[in-house]
Amino acid sequence: MSISIDEIKRLRVLTGVGITDAKAALTDSEGDFDKALAAMRKKGLTKAEKRGEKEAREGVIGSYNHDGRIGVLVEVNCETDFVARGEIFAELVKDVAMHIAASSPEFVSLENVTEDAKATKTAEFTEKAKGEGKPEAMLENIVAGMLKKHFAERCLLDQPFIKNPDITVGDHVKQQAALMNENVVVRRFSRMALGEVSE
Repeated sequence: MSISIDEIKRLRVLTGVGITDAKAALTDSEGDFDKALAAMRKKGLTKAEKRGEKEAREGVIGSYNHDGRIGVLVEVNCETDFVARGEIFAELVKDVAMHIAASSPEFVSLENVTEDAKATKTAEFTEKAKGEGKPEAMLENIVAGMLKKHFAERCLLDQPFIKNPDITVGDHVKQQAALMNENVVVRRFSRMALGEVSE
């Protein structure tokens, strides 16, 4: 079975793996490009997760303005200035800023949810579950599930990515980090909408 060089190049571009790995993946999948892509993405994401231990101190503060009505500032960090100035990184920052403008998240990730926000929602969901007559023994698990769902919808990295709702923003960041072979961290963001009043 012959594997075309074009398929190998295409797999490399999409996953950031080397030529040898790309060719091996296509051989293992008997030429099935989608199977090879899935295998290599998994490998690349694992590699990106391992890189997560490395400190990300470089990066950029990107911005996005939608029709002069919604403005976003987002800080995305990486390990090296070289990567921060690259096209893939710039595109990633732009994608993240656009997503924030469109989906209005409140937090970067579950780790950033404040204790006050958790306490308020825990009390609210506990009352709701009790009001619906849920069994006392199940309350803790039910409330935990409600909290997870509630905050996942409000955490940037857990939201379905606007350009590809089959993956989360966090998955997209990991995929791009794997392509760049760097640890990439979305640090913080600020979103303003015209006429919006701060509480």
